[in-house]
Amino acid sequence: MEHTSQFCTFYLDKLLFGVELKGVQEVIRSLEMTKVPLAPEVVSGLINLRGQIVTAVDLRRRLELEPAPPGVRAVNVVVRSEDGAVSLLVDEIGDVVEVEESSFETPPETLRGSVRSMILGVHKLDDRLMHVLDIEKACRMTEMAEAASVG
Repeated sequence: MEHTSQFCTFYLDKLLFGVELKGVQEVIRSLEMTKVPLAPEVVSGLINLRGQIVTAVDLRRRLELEPAPPGVRAVNVVVRSEDGAVSLLVDEIGDVVEVEESSFETPPETLRGSVRSMILGVHKLDDRLMHVLDIEKACRMTEMAEAASVG
């Protein structure tokens, strides 16, 4: 029997991404956010999640995609990383999908730079590719701060 994994899927700029379900704490609609002065550009702010202060990362910026159109309210995908809970701001939440290991392939050659290091690979689904996001690399705050100070 082939090994399967479950992924929480979401969309960014019409692209399908997934994170392993076991790394997801919860999914929440848009929450009020407090801006953080001098934070890296990819940090949208802090959210209060039932008394827990959680950093909100603009995943579009982190993955070097175009900014969201005005008026689009991001959805919070709260994941557990080595640094604790982090909210990944995404355009739209998808379904939970179960995929077989055999559908996994290395990241496409078209991915470049720091984005390539955050994508573990892709799963070929029936009608599209699901980019598998490396939660730890996407949430790594030290990299974000270094990128902000360089830029």
